[in-house]
Amino acid sequence: MRHGQTLFNARKKIQGWCDAPLTELGIKQAKIAGKYFKDNNIVFDHAYSSTSERACDTLELVCDLPYHRVKGLKEWNFGIYEGESEDLNPPLPYGDFFVNYGGEGELQMRQRIADTLLEIMQKEDHKVVLAVSHGGACRGFMRYWQETSQVDQKGGLKNCCILKFEFEDNEFRLLEIINHNFDETKG
Repeated sequence: MRHGQTLFNARKKIQGWCDAPLTELGIKQAKIAGKYFKDNNIVFDHAYSSTSERACDTLELVCDLPYHRVKGLKEWNFGIYEGESEDLNPPLPYGDFFVNYGGEGELQMRQRIADTLLEIMQKEDHKVVLAVSHGGACRGFMRYWQETSQVDQKGGLKNCCILKFEFEDNEFRLLEIINHNFDETKG
C-alpha cells in the first residue's frame, strides 16, 4: 500500500528519498486503511515498510505488527529535484530523466522494488504480507508485473491506496486496487 498524505503531498512538492511528516488527513487515511483490513478479516503474518518516516508512520497506524524497515521499498530517487515544486516534473513517462540529476532511472527503480518484494515473499512462512511504500514505487511495481495482471489503473494511486497482489510460482499478479476516496470518508 501507499503511505498517507504528507506535508509535501499537500504542498505539491516532489518527494522521493526526502521525507515529510504525515498530515492530519494522512493519519486519518492510515487509520481508515487499517479499519479496512480489520473489517475484511485480513490478518498479516509479516509487515515491511520503506525506511522513510512517512511509510513507517503509516504502517504503525494500520497495524500493531512488528515490522522490518527495508531500503529497497523506498520511493523513486528524484535527485536534485527532491523537495522542489511538482511543476518542475517533466511530462510522463519520466524514463531516465532523473538520472541526469543524480536520481534513478525508471527501469532501475522498478527492478529494485521487484527484487525487494520477491526476496520478501520467498521467505519462509510469508503468506499474507503488508508492505508500505510510495506512489511511484507502487506504480513501478505494477508496471513490472503488468503482463501477469488483468488489473490496471491509468490515474494516480491515491494516498493509502491498497494494491492486492497474489504471489505464486515466483510471480506477482495484481488482483485489485482499492483507491478509496479517503478525503470524503469520516473516521
